[in-house]
Amino acid sequence: MYTTQCSFCFEKSKLISVKCNIHSMPILMTPAQRLTDRKRAAILQAATAEFRDNGFDATSMDKIAARAEVSKRTVYNHFASKEALFTEILLQLWHSSQERMACDYRADQPVAAQLRALLQSKMALLADGNFMDLARVAIAETIHAPERAREMVARMDEREENIVGWIRAAQTDGKLKAVDPVFAANQLHALVKAFAFWPQITLGQPPLSDAMQRQVVDSAVTMFLAQYAVPESQAMHGF
Repeated sequence: MYTTQCSFCFEKSKLISVKCNIHSMPILMTPAQRLTDRKRAAILQAATAEFRDNGFDATSMDKIAARAEVSKRTVYNHFASKEALFTEILLQLWHSSQERMACDYRADQPVAAQLRALLQSKMALLADGNFMDLARVAIAETIHAPERAREMVARMDEREENIVGWIRAAQTDGKLKAVDPVFAANQLHALVKAFAFWPQITLGQPPLSDAMQRQVVDSAVTMFLAQYAVPESQAMHGF
């Protein structure tokens, strides 16, 4: 089990660095449990490679078992179906993004700098080749088998709730206008994904350069706060 703690360093209201420490908590496991966990990890690793290389439809539980060097029964002992296995892979990727983006709202820090740090973390996820490869597979499933893929994509969308929570906290603090936080969060995601997700997914464009990533993040922060930030004079007086 792990816990993550992030700290921010500011200089003249400008974010200088973000430092995250991951602390492990010891868990006692029997040899059988360790073997089971190793098999599960091998299955997930093999399935990730199969889905990435061959797509959803062409991947079978037999191929996954062979690649993981376990029996087909072992695969089914861990995952009831190919859909459940694929969903678990997506959730693990999204959980990883949550850890990178797990930044609580800080009333004592500038809103713009906090928002920039959140979007930089999101941009790092969108530059992850494994995530983008599997996102292509998931989105292709929404076209070929929408009923089957709907839950996958819905579970992926749930993982963006951290920014919704951050917006709610900023609203409670009087720094953002009292609008629907889900609507505002979707607009914020769109400002980033229009450059760093959809062109790569649908058109095969390369990942953004570091300079372009910074430009997209800075522009998204500016546009979002221009629409939703409470003017400083009103925020100070609680209007």
